[in-house]
Amino acid sequence: MKILTIFRTALSSLGANKLRAGLTVLGIVIGVAAVISLMAIGRGAQDSITSRIESLGANLLFVSPDSTSEETTSTLTLEDSYALIDQTFAPHIAAVAPELTAFGQVEAGRDNTRTRVVGVTPDYLGVRNFDIGTGQFISQMHVDKRSEVVVLGSQVSKTLFGLRNPVGQSVRINGRQFSIIGVLESRGGSALGNQDNQVLVPITTAYYRLGSQRTVQGEVSVQSISVQATDGDAIDNAVQEIAMVLRLRHRIIGEDDFTITSQEDTIEALEETTGTFIVFLGAIASISLIVGGIGIMNIMLVTVTERTREIGIRKAMGAKRRDILVQFVSEATLLSLGGGLVGAIFGLALSRFLDGRNLIGQTFQTSFSGDIAILALVVSGAIGLFFGIYPAVRAARMHPIEALRYE
Repeated sequence: MKILTIFRTALSSLGANKLRAGLTVLGIVIGVAAVISLMAIGRGAQDSITSRIESLGANLLFVSPDSTSEETTSTLTLEDSYALIDQTFAPHIAAVAPELTAFGQVEAGRDNTRTRVVGVTPDYLGVRNFDIGTGQFISQMHVDKRSEVVVLGSQVSKTLFGLRNPVGQSVRINGRQFSIIGVLESRGGSALGNQDNQVLVPITTAYYRLGSQRTVQGEVSVQSISVQATDGDAIDNAVQEIAMVLRLRHRIIGEDDFTITSQEDTIEALEETTGTFIVFLGAIASISLIVGGIGIMNIMLVTVTERTREIGIRKAMGAKRRDILVQFVSEATLLSLGGGLVGAIFGLALSRFLDGRNLIGQTFQTSFSGDIAILALVVSGAIGLFFGIYPAVRAARMHPIEALRYE
């Protein structure tokens, strides 16, 4: 049989029971639309996380205590960060930003919130690519004098002061009074946490006023040091210089008591994690495709039973098993491909509709790509072929005389 003839016959046979065919196609439509929209949401989340990390700068490195070290709280110190900006030993390092982090209760009048309190130096603003919305940032004078000043994240500012400008006002952090000197521009959430839900204080103030701990040697311990290389091409040299300086300062002979990660390492790890998440979403959505395929098999089995006499007549007139097999397989495949095409259109429309919308407190970002739609169509066609083979084989094996006698 010619392909065009097979297509026309399949279309005519399905058109004889439009409602039944439509309900059967609906399962495939829902399945394909679910696969495309969920994978678009997953990819959108992946792109959003990656872009936020990249916005910090391609030449950024993170130094943190080794997680396998027995004394992870004391392996990095404020003095280590000062040593890293020595151009004699580290010419490829442009700036460093040590961080001393804790959680505290921040109060303003009757309003209060529990948030992250980060002790920083003036270089933090440039190294971490933050911008001041109003007021000023922490200066070296504030660090030297251990001033009780604070810069609020935009979310904390909104929680405590609403739409009012808080610069010049006071807040209490863990019972101590701090003067607000600035508010950061909004950055939103990222793999590094919600950058708007934090307050920044001078690193010396965080240590001396908010109860941070000293190392065994009496130095100020820090949780991490952000290091900015001179440019993206100097990353490898900067890593070697950081390792050399810290090994000398820590008198390390064996294993390092610190780890150095780059933006690329962070992005690769997150892409691997989110890639697994995307596959998981696609697998969940594919369940509905399998259910739709079972629906196609069920309808095709009913169709074979209803058309038993037709099969007998066609075989008596010379139709071969192959012709009957191809005919019923083509009908099943046509159902699944038709449903897949409609589902792809609905999936695209749904992903476009959700892009940038705020639902249940979350802003969705979607990323639709043609390969998702092509994959969904191929899978839907394969499902139609797979679930249509058994009914088609059953029809092809019918004996013409028994088929003609069927009432």
